[in-house]
Amino acid sequence: MSGFLNDIEGHLLLAATREEGRTAAERFTAPLDWLTDAQRAEVERRFEAEYLALARGSWQRTAARARRLRDEYETAYRGLRRRLLAGWLLGSAVALGGVVLCLAR
Repeated sequence: MSGFLNDIEGHLLLAATREEGRTAAERFTAPLDWLTDAQRAEVERRFEAEYLALARGSWQRTAARARRLRDEYETAYRGLRRRLLAGWLLGSAVALGGVVLCLAR
């Protein structure tokens, strides 16, 4: 189910970015009144494609950074968990040793 929701979210993000690209392309070509309709359409198409490519690159860099951070945090968490377990075992051993010494007297 999570994969399905991620796919939907991805499609919605892509659709929104395409719309942003189209809007930006139209704003870019608006003052270029000397362009023919065919030239304007071509410039807008290329602008939108470049906008989408830049957004996709940004998303890929963000995803790669998120993977690296997740790996770093998982490594730190495993180390912390090991230290906590070692501390708990050491504390338990000391407590048990104290009980044994008290009972031995």
